[in-house]
Amino acid sequence: MNENPVSTYTGTAKILHWLMALLIFAMLGLGFYMSDLPLSPQKLQLYSWHKWAGVSAFLLLVIRLAWRISHQPPALPTQTPKIQQWAAHLGHGSLYVLMLVIPLSGWLMSSAKGFQTVWFGLLPIPDLLEKNKELGAVLAEVHELLNIVLILVLLIHIAAAIKHHVLDKDNTLRRMLPSKSSSTTQDE
Repeated sequence: MNENPVSTYTGTAKILHWLMALLIFAMLGLGFYMSDLPLSPQKLQLYSWHKWAGVSAFLLLVIRLAWRISHQPPALPTQTPKIQQWAAHLGHGSLYVLMLVIPLSGWLMSSAKGFQTVWFGLLPIPDLLEKNKELGAVLAEVHELLNIVLILVLLIHIAAAIKHHVLDKDNTLRRMLPSKSSSTTQDE
């Protein structure tokens, strides 16, 4: 860990952040779109893509967590009130927990419904549960509820970043945006 104060993240942290954001928004959109489609080969293909993306998001989360544990992020602006610092840590912690439990809930649901995931059509992912239609229905509700919570937390996360940029006029948002200079950066 670097003990020097830093003001922004480096390219690696930014790439991990924005890849995960892109993947999450794509999966949310696809998930809500496909859930109301009538059963068809197209719907089954969309479910496969959604599950492939979920496995990929889970693996990306493992990489992000390893990176995050080994690389200290920049501190929040010193003028940030303690309650907002606490809220920021709670929000980030909630995002990490949701990024972990949502793919797991999808995996459990898929297993209980009897639909094995085959990552990119090549690597079979073992089922975690025996086929159980009732449990599969409950897990589908859990998966949907967790995604609604994720949307709410993401909206708060985005609103907070915009608030810091527009109202507080600090570098909280800019430090995660692509930049040309990396002289004062630190990996997340």
